[in-house]
Amino acid sequence: MTIKAGDNIPSAKLMQATAEGPVEVSTDDLFAGKTVVLFGVPGAFTPTCSAKHLPGFVTQAAAFQAKGVDTVACIAVNDAFVMGAWRKDQSIGDEVVMLADGSAAFTKAMGLEFDLTARGLGVRSQRFALVAKNGVVTHVAVEAPGAFEVSKAETVLAAL
Repeated sequence: MTIKAGDNIPSAKLMQATAEGPVEVSTDDLFAGKTVVLFGVPGAFTPTCSAKHLPGFVTQAAAFQAKGVDTVACIAVNDAFVMGAWRKDQSIGDEVVMLADGSAAFTKAMGLEFDLTARGLGVRSQRFALVAKNGVVTHVAVEAPGAFEVSKAETVLAAL
């Protein structure tokens, strides 16, 4: 079942690339006592994700902070090395936390998996964006396959 407003963010371990190598990130720690915007993409380096989705959140990072958002995070069913390389390719600083859900366990726990095996991509994340306050979802927007409207940074900002 797809996560919805009022649901708790599932407990999971994600990975983040750092200069010292991949580190584990607990969703419990990431969301505890904070307002977090989390957006999911089908994959790093994919066309819409690289040209539109991620850049929108990077350019709007200050606007999110002005609205009380503590953390803006991007998640994909990729490994931490890929997410780190994508961060470098996109010249992202600290404005967006790049998280890897390599086995899709967190994505599946939220009911947001998307099977692209027939297209050679395996199980991926649907394109989505959500807002959570202290680990409770207050807003969630999931795109229809191939769409890019409801999970844009501007749309999420308007929902805050």
